[in-house]
Amino acid sequence: MSKLNYLRSISSKPEFAKALNISPKFLTHTLYVVRPENQYHTFNIDKKSGGQRTINAPSDELKSLQAALSNLLLDCVGEINASKYPKSQLASPKLKNNKIDSDYSAEVLKIKISNSAIRQPSLSHGFTKDRSIITNAMMHIGKKNILNIDLENFFDCFNFGRVRGFFLKNKNFQFNPEIATVIAQIACYENKLPQGSPCSPIITNLIAHSLDIQLASLARKYKCTYTRYADDITFSTNLSTFPTEIMAEEKGIYTSGKKLKNEIERAGFSINDKKTRIQYKNSRQDVTGLVVNKKPNVKNEYWRTVRAKCNSLFKTGRFMTTKNGVEVEGNINELEGQLNFIDQIDHYNRMRQKPPLVSEYAIKKIGINDHSTKELLTGREKTFSQFLYYKSFYGNDKPTILCEGKTDNIYLKSAISELAINYPNLASFTSEISKKGIPYKKYNLLVNFFEYSRRTRFFLELFGGVGDLKKIILNFEKSQRKYQCSNPKNPVIILLDNDTGPKDIVALLQRKPLVNKITLVPQGLDPKTDVRKAQFIHVTRNLYVIFTPLDPSGNATDIEYFFDDKTRLMKYSGKCFNTVKNRNGTTDLSKDNFATHIVKAQKKGVDFNGLKPLLDSIVSVIKHYDTIK
Repeated sequence: MSKLNYLRSISSKPEFAKALNISPKFLTHTLYVVRPENQYHTFNIDKKSGGQRTINAPSDELKSLQAALSNLLLDCVGEINASKYPKSQLASPKLKNNKIDSDYSAEVLKIKISNSAIRQPSLSHGFTKDRSIITNAMMHIGKKNILNIDLENFFDCFNFGRVRGFFLKNKNFQFNPEIATVIAQIACYENKLPQGSPCSPIITNLIAHSLDIQLASLARKYKCTYTRYADDITFSTNLSTFPTEIMAEEKGIYTSGKKLKNEIERAGFSINDKKTRIQYKNSRQDVTGLVVNKKPNVKNEYWRTVRAKCNSLFKTGRFMTTKNGVEVEGNINELEGQLNFIDQIDHYNRMRQKPPLVSEYAIKKIGINDHSTKELLTGREKTFSQFLYYKSFYGNDKPTILCEGKTDNIYLKSAISELAINYPNLASFTSEISKKGIPYKKYNLLVNFFEYSRRTRFFLELFGGVGDLKKIILNFEKSQRKYQCSNPKNPVIILLDNDTGPKDIVALLQRKPLVNKITLVPQGLDPKTDVRKAQFIHVTRNLYVIFTPLDPSGNATDIEYFFDDKTRLMKYSGKCFNTVKNRNGTTDLSKDNFATHIVKAQKKGVDFNGLKPLLDSIVSVIKHYDTIK
């Protein structure tokens, strides 16, 4: 039975709890014992347009309940759309007749399709699956006239009765009164949908959908395109003048068309006249913060500000930002968020090229797997690449560890977690108090494990494997010269198997110019012959290399060698990783499955003592760098 049909058939709170995938006890306790009105804290944030927005943030318990409701309603919306538009993009994203690449993310799918049989209306783009401010902006690219309207006090327009009544009467839902009441109790605070609740956006979209339909119909009648992003409404047209039936302008004064005003007021909203404006093609046009004259893009001043912050960071190790009209020291995580936002737009535009320059940052897609990606990067992407390098390898707030792949990360994270009490340099516990007033110990990992992704391959030429790590070593000094601030505070540690895999790195370390620079620990080892025997190698600046220790006979090892036989013989899906002597890489459990389903999933039953020599080497590197940095 579909989730929507199940919700239509039930009439009790325990049944509704089942639909939310939570216990009835949790639902009852949150709603009727603690009660929602006692589970919010209120604060204000600055609006970009001036003034402040009040946020009512729920407690963790209520937030998890609201998130479960949001996910349930999103699933219901998906079922409704799939039944109405069974051949739409969202229901069937791999449409050969529209040449949609299977690697495209859903957000990059075309949102305007000529074939009505596969068109699913894109009216609301805020807080909607596979829609965003980018898809909202795309609907209005290259138009002659664009009208922006803001709905006044949008969230305040949805009170308890309106929310409950919608789920009672809407033909797509028509829930039992008991279920409609519980939904309104979960969603509302002080008789309205609060900004800060995970379920407020989806409920506002559901209730405002009838308004979307009416305004989209009005737009079509007068040759316009309509979209809404939360409380921001946009109409656009290629007509030489904007239709006065929708909005008229005279000397900067806007007058709403009678039909537009009536539809908005009939839906229970009102227009914020102060934010109404028509933008013309010969000026900069923006929709939900993005410039849309030729392609979706951030405003020039936004990029210039972000670039200036990056330049300051690279030169001085810090940057300033303006908050509430006051200049304060900036936060590097906020700066990364701004760069991520810009890159999201740039990546979207890459995907719109014919053919796309690179799909999901996958270098192999364009046949340059063995070449540098630097030739592909735009100026903005080069800045982002430089920032990512700075954050990971120069201004890293913790020691950074680069392994050959994701399985090694899992092994070491799990080992540190289970052996944390013995390694205060790698992990710590702090005393915390939960929101329920219960004291607990919070686990803190004190090192960063570099996570490989398609993005790191595109921007940093790092996707795991010995070849990428060799490039890091080879170019490390040159890359760090780009930054003029104080010396790095923490080491960068490359951890490698001591087998034939990293032979090229061994050769690199043993030949000029590195052989004359590197320091092997313990002292007395010959850099020309004993690289593999060292506990660790200090290469240059804050860069170190650690090889897994050789076995007692001086033979090669990999990191899996250091798990005991009991762990290696633990089974998943009828297979084990097997002992060192009997291992068969073809028929035994794969490294990925061993790491994920044995080491990580069952770490409480795994003996990690064999990995202590590796953890000891990491600690020794951290202490060594503390003496020289």
